[in-house]
Amino acid sequence: MTRPHSKRKYIIFSAPSGSGKTTLVHHMMKKALPLSFSISATSRPPRKNEEDGKDYYFLSPAEFKQSAEQDEFVEWEEVYAGTHYGTLKSELERIFSLGKIPVFDVDVVGGVNLKKILGSEALSIFIQVSSIEVLEKRLKNRGTDSSESIQKRLDKAAYEMSFASQFDVVIINDDLETAIHETYQTIQHFINE
Repeated sequence: MTRPHSKRKYIIFSAPSGSGKTTLVHHMMKKALPLSFSISATSRPPRKNEEDGKDYYFLSPAEFKQSAEQDEFVEWEEVYAGTHYGTLKSELERIFSLGKIPVFDVDVVGGVNLKKILGSEALSIFIQVSSIEVLEKRLKNRGTDSSESIQKRLDKAAYEMSFASQFDVVIINDDLETAIHETYQTIQHFINE
């Protein structure tokens, strides 16, 4: 990725599935901060109520592969077998053209990779809950995944929690209001640096 002359800033949110990362991102987007959500591309089909160009850019596996081969991604990876996610360079340019700071809502490995690529220009925030049991309860209450899918996510979450130390900040989301406040303060400080 070519570096612009002026220092750009980025905010990266990562977490094990069900930790409340997306909820926190939505709260930050409603605050008076100069943020814009970076829409990821994925090769998976849309879930119920998801819209192309709003929740994700839904690409077929062939389209995703072609975009990767043409170096159209800042980063991309295979998150689950056969399912790819990535950040399109064109998406970041769209956000910068609005005078905003891109906010990434990405899986843990994607977050680590983005931080390596973007370095000190990025604030990486790891959201987690206090235990796998809390996570399991949340995933079941969400009602969007099968029990097989939930078990897959829980197995992955235990592994993902081992990456927390590679992030700039870890926020425990056991109490939403506290987590919102901590996240807001952290981002505001980073923007004003």
